[in-house]
Amino acid sequence: MTPSLVMRLSSASALKPMFPGFAVAVLVAITAQFLSEHYGAPAMLLALLLGLALNFLAEEGARTAPGIEFTARTVLRLGVALLGARISVDMLAGLGAPAIALVVAGVILTILFALLVARFVGRRWRFALLTGGSVAICGASAAMAIAAVLPRHEKSERDLVFTVLSVTVLSTVAMVLYPMLAQLFQFDARDSGVFLGGTIHDVAQVVGAGFSIGPETGETATLVKLIRVSMLAPVVLCFSLVIRQKGLADADSGNRPPLLPGFVLGFLALAVLNSIGLIPAMLAEWAGTLSRWALLIAIAAVGIKTSLGRMVEVGAGAIGLMVAETVFLGAFIVTGLHFLG
Repeated sequence: MTPSLVMRLSSASALKPMFPGFAVAVLVAITAQFLSEHYGAPAMLLALLLGLALNFLAEEGARTAPGIEFTARTVLRLGVALLGARISVDMLAGLGAPAIALVVAGVILTILFALLVARFVGRRWRFALLTGGSVAICGASAAMAIAAVLPRHEKSERDLVFTVLSVTVLSTVAMVLYPMLAQLFQFDARDSGVFLGGTIHDVAQVVGAGFSIGPETGETATLVKLIRVSMLAPVVLCFSLVIRQKGLADADSGNRPPLLPGFVLGFLALAVLNSIGLIPAMLAEWAGTLSRWALLIAIAAVGIKTSLGRMVEVGAGAIGLMVAETVFLGAFIVTGLHFLG
């Protein structure tokens, strides 16, 4: 038997225990997508709720447990990395420096606001970075990416599921309310797009809200949202650098996070390749679709891993923090548009 054949067989035998759990997560994701298409609810939210109902499948000793753990970790990283294929320098330049500066400032200040306010509601810096980053950047995708680099503790999974659930609900509410606010503020098509893309958390809800006003608003909103998505890699890198420099992982008895996680490198590599024109438009579209499915499957697995009973422990202060972050980001973008106009 050749060494290469031995390696292939050993790889196959290592992956075999992962299949049952992975298959369950895929089935939950497909079900969530089907329900979303027929009833209009966000697929991410449905995948998470369906997963929470199947928590018994992640219990110790369950045949599906190893695959669910693998899916929640590895498939998540794949989905985040593939987001980079939708980012390019030309896309960033198309909006103009003032609008880009407004969006970037909104991301940074929302995270700083979360760190400040978290102290008043009894939450620690890890929870502030997780919730602030998810609100500021791209909702559930950012929450899962940031959680992957934060030092782990006994409540990590609970905090992640709470953040994904809350940010998805808030994003859905914003998708309904914010187009009406854009009309109330008498924004034109372009400013409406900047407002919606700069404030709504998840990409799908941004698209829905933008095109409900008109094509120009929808296209601008999507572009602005992707600029926020492009902030994911530098923000995650900054978090990792600060955690390592300050020794926060050791102080909290957590695991030392990597300096630059592999999925962030993948995100950056795809963004660079797309910027220099080496990724065809069709391939970039396929990567975006695959990324969405990978994230949907991963969030289903995260839901399965989490006990609904532990979710209740989060408390009203955490909910208030996420609402405050959302209101702060919205108020900042509206104020900025007023001065830019």
